[in-house]
Amino acid sequence: MKIKYMIILKSLFKMNMINLKSPSNLSKWWNFGALLSLFMIIQISSGFFLSMFYINNINYTFYSIININRNINNGWLIRSIHMNGASFIFIYMYIHMSRSLFFNSFFLKQTWTSGMMIFIIMMMTAFMGYILPWGQMSFWGATVITNLLSTIPYLGNMITNWLWGGFSINNATLLRFYSFHFILPFMIMSLIMIHITFLHYSKSNNSLNLNYYDMISLYPYFLIKDMNFFMMSMFIFIMNCLLSPYFFTDPENFTPSNPLNTPIHIQPEWYFLFAYTILRTIPNKLGGVIALSMSIISLMILPMINFIKMNSSKFNPLMKINFWMFSANFLMLSWMGTQPIEMPFTNINQLLTFMYFMFFIMKFIY
Repeated sequence: MKIKYMIILKSLFKMNMINLKSPSNLSKWWNFGALLSLFMIIQISSGFFLSMFYINNINYTFYSIININRNINNGWLIRSIHMNGASFIFIYMYIHMSRSLFFNSFFLKQTWTSGMMIFIIMMMTAFMGYILPWGQMSFWGATVITNLLSTIPYLGNMITNWLWGGFSINNATLLRFYSFHFILPFMIMSLIMIHITFLHYSKSNNSLNLNYYDMISLYPYFLIKDMNFFMMSMFIFIMNCLLSPYFFTDPENFTPSNPLNTPIHIQPEWYFLFAYTILRTIPNKLGGVIALSMSIISLMILPMINFIKMNSSKFNPLMKINFWMFSANFLMLSWMGTQPIEMPFTNINQLLTFMYFMFFIMKFIY
């Protein structure tokens, strides 16, 4: 029986990693998907080691982080890898999604939908992980974002109180977030396997829309290209962890949480800033939550609203302009998320949010 399972595993590995046929013109823009899988393994491994020393109690959590950094052998390095790994995952994920948008890979509906589910659960996991250090920005970020659930008609307050484990953020909230943060990555890995299965079934899209007769095997051509890209990316990642470990960290989070002292400007991690800007563009709380939800749902339903079956924006000037305007708008939204809610930023936020949704309207038109 054991030999039979080994033969099955060997044949699956050979079919998916060695003999798999892929378009011959895939560039380095197609490397980011495999790179994301590697970084997910790094995140799960480093998170497992951190969980051995993390204390999920609001009175000791912040100081357990200090203990990991100062007293545990190589604890500072493991935490730096886990902390910066989240940012690198989102950098690569946004590049991966941008490539899919530019080359219209969302026409592979099952692959795109499973990828968007990974993105949504990844955002949930990253948000809960951001809360766990229990610094000042962690506490107030949790307060602001979880309060958004109260806008759900009829059930909103009940769901919010259940998530809090009471009538405000407390120790039960931290315990729940820690449990969710631990289990969600395994859901993500399961979805990644489904995502890869759909991708291998439908075959990768390519920039020139070459037919299925112009293909080469994954090994050795693309695996060698992937390995070169892995080594370069890992070098940049390790240099960031060693030389600038707190580059992506908010300075407010070096202060223990204090419910009696609200920070002047509450903001999430950089990879949520575009959504945070859209959320606060509309003064009405419910309206902001709807706009925030639609910013993600619009990406999810993209295959249903685009009727032009052109496989790439490369050959359509209007699609190319629309894509680069959307990319610039995304960066501007992220930057505006760091600014206070006052004039002239309020008007600029509204304009940028309008332009964000115009991208999807233009996809519907042409």
